[in-house]
Amino acid sequence: MGERLESKTALVTGSTSNIGQAIAEAFAAEGAHVVVSGRSAERGARVVEGIRAAGGLADFVPADLDGSARASRDLAERARAILGRPIDILVNNAGIFPGDVTAATDEETFDRVYAVNVKAPFFLTASIAADMVRNGGGSIINLGSWVARLGVPVGALYASTKGAVETLTRAWAAEFGPSGVRVNAVSPGVIVPRGEDGGDPHPGEIMMKGTPAGGIGTPDAVAHAAVWLASDEAAFVHGTVVDVDGGRMGAAVIAA
Repeated sequence: MGERLESKTALVTGSTSNIGQAIAEAFAAEGAHVVVSGRSAERGARVVEGIRAAGGLADFVPADLDGSARASRDLAERARAILGRPIDILVNNAGIFPGDVTAATDEETFDRVYAVNVKAPFFLTASIAADMVRNGGGSIINLGSWVARLGVPVGALYASTKGAVETLTRAWAAEFGPSGVRVNAVSPGVIVPRGEDGGDPHPGEIMMKGTPAGGIGTPDAVAHAAVWLASDEAAFVHGTVVDVDGGRMGAAVIAA
C-alpha cells in the first residue's frame, strides 16, 4: 500500500471493469477511500471485495448515468453519504462507444451517446466541483481519447464526445482552478481489458503500428497516470490532457 492519496476520498464512475476498475484499485492502493460506481451490482461487489482483500477502502454505489442532471446529482449525494465527508477526487470515466459510421447512426443513438459521455459528467462535475470549492480544493480527472484529435473513419460520434470532454477539461480548469480545484484529463490509446491480451492478435494492434510503443496498452497504464494527476505531485498541473497512448499522438516511427 502506498500513501500518495492517503486520507483522500474518490469517486470513480464506470469503475466495475476495465480502465475504471484499474483506477479505483490504484487509488485505493495509494490510500484513498474509493467509491466504485456502475450499473452492475455484481461486478461492483467483486471490485470492492478485491480492493478490501488487498487492504484498501472501497464501497459500491450503483448508478445509471443517463445524462439527466437528476441521476448525476443523485450519485454525488449517495457517494458523499457513504463516504461520510466531501469527495476530494472525481474521475469521470463512464462512457459508451457505439462504433458506427455517420450515415448508420440514428438520432436516438446520437442523443444517448452524448447523454452518457458529455451530459452525465457535466452535471456530476457541476455538483461535486461546487463541494470541492467549499472544501478548499480537489482534483477532477476526465477520460478523453486519442480519437478526439486523430480522425479515424469509424466512430465520429464517439470521437466528438471525447473532443467535448477535452474542451470541458480546459474550460473547467479555468473556471475552478482559482478556487483550488485542479481539472485535467487522461487520453488513452488502444487499451485492452485485462484477460483479453492473449491468444490471437487484438484488432486494435493495427492502430498502434508505427507508434513508439508498437502495441496496445493496459488499463494499469492509464491508472498510473490518474494517480499522478490526483496526487500532490501534480499540484502545478491544470487543464492538461495526458496522452497515455504509446506515442500515437506525439510521435511516429517506421513500422516494420
